[in-house]
Amino acid sequence: MKFVALVSSFVLLHVSWTSGKTEQKPQKDICEPTASCAECIMYSPICAWCSDKNFTKGGESEGSRCATALELQQRGCDSEHLIQPKGVVNIIKDTPLSDSADQEVVTQLAPQSVHLKLRPEEKKKFRVKFKRAEGYPIDLYYLMDLSYSMKDDLENVKKLGSDIQRALNEVTKSVRIGFGSFVDKTVLPYVSTMKSKLQNPCPSRTERCQPPFSYRHVLDLTSNLTLFEMRVSAENISGNLDSPEGGLDAMLQAAVCTDRIGWRNVTRLLVFASDDVFHTAGDGKLAGIYLPTDGHCHLNENGEYDHSNIYDYPSVGHLAHVLSSANIQPIFAVTNDVISTYEELSKLIPKSVVGELTKDSSNVVNLISEAYNNLSSTVNLERSNLPKGINILFDSHCPDSSSKGQPTGQCSGVKINQAVEFDVTVWANRRICQDGAQSFKLRVLGFNEELNVHIEPLCDCNCGDNEEFSSYCNEGLGNYSCGVCSCPDGYRGKQCKCQQEKQDSESDCRVGDSLPCNGRGRCECGRCACNMGVRGEFCDCDDNGCEKHDGQVCGGISRGICDCGKCKCLANYTGDDCTCSLDTSACMTSEGICSGHGRCVCNKCICEEGYHNKVCKECPQCPTPCQKHSHCAECKAFGTGPLSSTCSAKCENVNVTMVKASDSRLKDREGWCQEKKEDSLITFHITEDGKMVHILVKEKEVVDQTHLIIGLVLGTAMIGLLIIVAYRVAVEVIDRQEYKRFQKARNEERWNESNNPLFKSATTTVMNPNFQD
Repeated sequence: MKFVALVSSFVLLHVSWTSGKTEQKPQKDICEPTASCAECIMYSPICAWCSDKNFTKGGESEGSRCATALELQQRGCDSEHLIQPKGVVNIIKDTPLSDSADQEVVTQLAPQSVHLKLRPEEKKKFRVKFKRAEGYPIDLYYLMDLSYSMKDDLENVKKLGSDIQRALNEVTKSVRIGFGSFVDKTVLPYVSTMKSKLQNPCPSRTERCQPPFSYRHVLDLTSNLTLFEMRVSAENISGNLDSPEGGLDAMLQAAVCTDRIGWRNVTRLLVFASDDVFHTAGDGKLAGIYLPTDGHCHLNENGEYDHSNIYDYPSVGHLAHVLSSANIQPIFAVTNDVISTYEELSKLIPKSVVGELTKDSSNVVNLISEAYNNLSSTVNLERSNLPKGINILFDSHCPDSSSKGQPTGQCSGVKINQAVEFDVTVWANRRICQDGAQSFKLRVLGFNEELNVHIEPLCDCNCGDNEEFSSYCNEGLGNYSCGVCSCPDGYRGKQCKCQQEKQDSESDCRVGDSLPCNGRGRCECGRCACNMGVRGEFCDCDDNGCEKHDGQVCGGISRGICDCGKCKCLANYTGDDCTCSLDTSACMTSEGICSGHGRCVCNKCICEEGYHNKVCKECPQCPTPCQKHSHCAECKAFGTGPLSSTCSAKCENVNVTMVKASDSRLKDREGWCQEKKEDSLITFHITEDGKMVHILVKEKEVVDQTHLIIGLVLGTAMIGLLIIVAYRVAVEVIDRQEYKRFQKARNEERWNESNNPLFKSATTTVMNPNFQD
């Protein structure tokens, strides 16, 4: 039951968190024709409106006034009539950050108030700074589990008041400490309801325990350590039946009972000490308690939570919201047996930390000190009460890292008096025009300071030409605003001159046998009123029928505009869809356009045969410069080679200079070419000067091959002789080894003959008895 409830709480918290995440939708990069200026600026931040009454030509729809500023200017709308409202960021209050908490008014978050004017979908950014002031006050509330297993811990906590204050005085001069305790709901199956057990829940009758209770507030936050030790010393241990405790009930009451606890608007720490797990929402059904907790304070005169048996335990999500709203930072001081459970709980509660408590709580002072350092070094900037339709993202600029586009701002490892900055991006959808002015707050978790953000919608066009019953609109029949007439019922047309009851004469709206208005509009009072994107006296000019590239007409407004079905390209673009750039920057190299081996078309290289890559620089099968000029070097210098008969014509732009073998320039081998010819090796160096090629050629060296031939013959003979000698030596060695083996075998055969009885004589000696003595 407990596990299911905990999972349910996690799911609820996760859903509430993900639902608050900012959903980013891509902004529209085109403008659609609209009926009014207000509708136009709501469509997209890039859209503008032309309020010049003479902007639209014959048959052209008034909706064509809505387009990008660039397109309207290209179509003849001057800057005076170009309406494109822009959002504004105004910093209303920006008190400088404080360095120390000794100041009368401590400021750790700046600015304090911002006013934004926003067009729908327009993003605006402002910067927020935070610096933790040295010596900022602390309120610490010690909430302890008084179930029987915490007996040893209570004895130690009674003596820890001065130690806790001494540890916190290292970071601040103003420390206040309070105390509360909890057990569990006083009904089955959480505690025994036997009368004797309700009076003394200790396992042994010889021990005295106080009656069980859910949560009791024992001591208000105070700087009087003597009072703390006295009140805590008066406390006694209690007991319950099941392992999970009612700690979440106690935490919720400690958070919502602000006045009873005595919380100040300072750093608020709640130390939760226990050696077991906790009950959560849904567990109360075991005792028939099904009403969800209402989140209100229910402490009686004795400081006890007297609605414990009426309301169920809070969910983790509810508790996390309450703690965050109250700027309370929990420190879970728990034993090793349950630390993993509280680590998972801590992940669901912002600005919380877990520390391992010894069995007797003897290390609680060090635990609190380390936990506070961890909490205070992490800065979390979050939004609260964010209205629907408002979106927000944070870019964090931390001392050692940065992040962009996150739903919250966060920096870790921040030291005292070290400033961190956050860029806050805010935008709103079209709903803002219906809801009107909105506001929300930004705050750093664990601190009471807030930044108020007020948003004013920018949904109307201030064209400055509003005129009721304008003479332009059929002599005062309609109202004039932003270049357009608003006609009364029964009238229509650009100047409200067409009565709807009047029968239209379609003959004046057609050319020859064509459809009225070429099927692209309607005939009103003998004149064509063309569809969106179509214009002309007879709607014969379609500004939507041009070539498209990637879904954009004429490649987009930055490349061209559509004029009667044909693209009119802007400067530096050409082609049917204006996608061919006349720029050649992508084709340029140090060797010229396309490395001199291609031509630049639409800012892309088209290479000659054999050349490739983006700038035609690679040609695996092309001859190297040495190979290319070797024939001219040979024929100009020595009159030989394949170009010897046509050298003058083929190598007219080549100038050859002979250099001696002793020339110092030959010592530097880099840049010199060596090419083999029939009877020689040509060495030369190439430099190009405009259209001329200058070649330095080393004087021809004919190699005397006599010594080479003699050496080759002698070498061959010597190698042959060595092979013969090696062969004879190998044969001799093998023969000797064979002879030794033969001799050894013969010796072994002789030994066998002398010892083998088969080879002995068959003579038998017989004794004559006559000759015996």
